[in-house]
Amino acid sequence: MDEKERENRGLALDRRTFLRSGAAVGALAAGAGAARAEGEPDPLITEVQYWANGWGDGVDASPYGLPIEFESDVIRRNVPWLTADVISSINFTPIHALDGTITPTGCAFERHHSGAIELKKEDYRLMINGLVDQPLVFTYEDLERFPRVNRTFFLECAANSGMEWAGAQLNGVQFTQGMIHNMQYSGIPLRTLLEEAGLSNIGDIKDKWVYVEGADASSNGRSIPLEKALDDCLVAIKANGEALRKEHGYPVRLCVPGWEGNMWVKWLRRIEVTDQPVQSREETSKYTDTLADGTSRKWTWVMDAKSVVTSPSPQMPITHGKGPLVITGLAWSGRGAITQVDVSLDGGKSWKVARLAEPGVAMAMSRFYLEIDWQGEEMFLQSRAHDDTGYVQPTKTQLRAIRGENSVYHNNAIQTWWIKSNGEAENVEVS
Repeated sequence: MDEKERENRGLALDRRTFLRSGAAVGALAAGAGAARAEGEPDPLITEVQYWANGWGDGVDASPYGLPIEFESDVIRRNVPWLTADVISSINFTPIHALDGTITPTGCAFERHHSGAIELKKEDYRLMINGLVDQPLVFTYEDLERFPRVNRTFFLECAANSGMEWAGAQLNGVQFTQGMIHNMQYSGIPLRTLLEEAGLSNIGDIKDKWVYVEGADASSNGRSIPLEKALDDCLVAIKANGEALRKEHGYPVRLCVPGWEGNMWVKWLRRIEVTDQPVQSREETSKYTDTLADGTSRKWTWVMDAKSVVTSPSPQMPITHGKGPLVITGLAWSGRGAITQVDVSLDGGKSWKVARLAEPGVAMAMSRFYLEIDWQGEEMFLQSRAHDDTGYVQPTKTQLRAIRGENSVYHNNAIQTWWIKSNGEAENVEVS
C-alpha cells in the first residue's frame, strides 16, 4: 500500500468513526432541530427563502471582488500599545479564521518603518552596483521581460510571538503568532539579475554580501550573504496572482525565503554587492537577540520550525457543543519542509500525530488537522512541528534555558491554549 492509499484509507476510517459516533448523530439532529419542537418541519428546507425568491445583486456593483459582509470580521488587526504610530505599523493576520495555507492578500500581515509609500511603475528603478562587472539600472518594464518563476513562501516577522517571552500575554492566536503570511510570489530570481550585471571578478562568494535598500524614507537597508542571494532569493512583482499591494511593497519587493521578514525589503530600489556587511541601523540597533547575560547575537536570520493550533483558540472557541471536533493549525520552518506535526491535549504529557493536509514544502506553511470526539473535558492544547532537517519545535522552558527572556525575536516555542469545559479558550503556560 503506497502513501496515498494509506492516507485515503485513514481519511475513510476517520469518516466512519465520525458517523458511528452516537455523539455525532446527536449533534446532527440537534443542529437541525434545536430551535423547534420535535417533528416540526424545518422552514429553511420546506419554505422558499428570500434569497431564492428574487434577483441577487449584480457583480458590476463591485468590480473588484470583496468578502461577503458575513465575513467582515476576518481582518488584520493591531495592538495599540505595541504600535508607536501609524507610520511604524504592525498588522496581524487573522490566522484563526483562515483555512488552507495561502493567506488572502487583503488580510496578510505587513510591517513598515516609515509609512507605506505610493510608487508608480513608471517611476520605478532598481539599481545593481558595487562589485559587479557592469552596474545596471532596471525599469519595471525591464523586469517584466526576464524569465519568471512562481514560489510559495511564508514571511514571518522576527518579533512574531515576541511579547510571549516572559509569559502568556495576548489572548488570541492572531496576536501571538499573526505576524506572518504565506503567499505565492511571482518574480525573477535575484541570481538572474546579479548575473546580468556580472560577477566574474568577485572571487569566493562566501566572503561577499549584498546590501539591499527600499525606496521609502527608512530604506530598511539589510546585508545578506551573497551565497543566500544567489540561492533562492526572489525579486517579486506579483503576489497571489496580482500586483503587490501598496503595503506589501508595490511595485517590487524582495523575498528572502525562510529568513526573518525584515530582510524582505519592500519597494526595492538598490542592490549593492559588497565585500563585507554594511552594519546598518536595522541590523545593529535592532533585529539582534539579547541573551540572559546582556550580550547580543546578530545574523540570526533563519526562522526555526514553529506551529500553532489556530482552532480551537481564544478567538475561535468551541461553540457547537460536545461531539466531533476538528483541531487545526499551521506549521512552518525556515530550514526546510514540515514533515510532521504532533498535537497534545494534555499540555505535552502525551502526543498524537496530526494529519498534514498536503506534503510539506520548503519555506512554506503546512496545514494540519486532528479529528477527536470532545465530551466537554478541559484540554491544554499544544502543537509541535518537525522539519526535514530533524529539528523539533522546543518548549518555552527549553528555549529560555538557552536564550533567557531579554529578547523579543525568534520565539518559536510551543504555544498552549487552555480549552475550558464551556468551549472557551485562554492563552496560558504549563510547567
